[in-house]
Amino acid sequence: MTQNISKQKMWIDTDTASDDAVALILALKSPTTNVIGISIVAGNVPIELGVQAALYTIEMCEAKVPVHVGATKPLVRSFSSAQNVHGTDGMGDIGLKLSGRIPTSRDAVRQIIDTFRSAPGEIDLVTLGPLTNIALALSIEPEFAKWVRRCVIMGGTGVLPGNVTVASEFNIWADPESARIVFDSALPLEMVGWDVSVADAVISDELAAEFTELSNLGKFAMSIQRQVREFCRTETKLDGFDLPDPITMSVAIDSSMSTSEIRKYVRVHLGDGDTRGQTIVDHLGTLGKNQNCRVVLRVNRTRFVAMIRDALVN
Repeated sequence: MTQNISKQKMWIDTDTASDDAVALILALKSPTTNVIGISIVAGNVPIELGVQAALYTIEMCEAKVPVHVGATKPLVRSFSSAQNVHGTDGMGDIGLKLSGRIPTSRDAVRQIIDTFRSAPGEIDLVTLGPLTNIALALSIEPEFAKWVRRCVIMGGTGVLPGNVTVASEFNIWADPESARIVFDSALPLEMVGWDVSVADAVISDELAAEFTELSNLGKFAMSIQRQVREFCRTETKLDGFDLPDPITMSVAIDSSMSTSEIRKYVRVHLGDGDTRGQTIVDHLGTLGKNQNCRVVLRVNRTRFVAMIRDALVN
């Protein structure tokens, strides 16, 4: 008798670029996850490029998932991309045809609200970019937070400095007002910061070569990291390149991937200067606030690498 394994429903909100694409591959190829929708937000790239990159990646996975177009700019600040990291097209500038694919016509924020309303407590929300779409959903529908089973966020840092200013990580810095709304909400928050990626998600040249040889999907997943690899070599000085969105997705797919975590109060700073968009983790409880977030500090690297390998050969 074949055992019927029910898959966990997941909605992904992303600013699709090179590492986001690998995170999408992990989710779309996971035997335990059912991706029921993807929403795009402006972040790594302008939203039109994010939409095309998501649709291209879905095609590469031979999957069918609706892609909805969300916010084209942050709530308050002007839009600022990370094309200096991911390439002009966000996918490594390797010549992919990122045009002509048609997303679902429904507005992303409305679709997010309606989808979670229809199945309260059944769907996980995974965010891989700025939190604009989610902040808008919370602002439009006050009940939204209680409908989400888990909200796993790639953003901020638990212990390290930032990667776009001395204190702030890109996804939070890109729209700090939205991030503040999300972290101040009743969402069941889980934060996987850039510090986790640097500690446990660095891909060496040797490992990248191994992944490339696994399949056409492996070749795609590694070739689109071309600009990221150069950025990590010259700017962050890593021995390889790190994958923040995929390691976040690994925790979303399997919560037990975390090997070290704390539950603390986390607040997003909205002041001016280098600390704008900083995630302030109240490690000592100095602020006297209720602990609102599961902060992942380390992930099982061996299992993470195995998850990528399995997805690329699946």
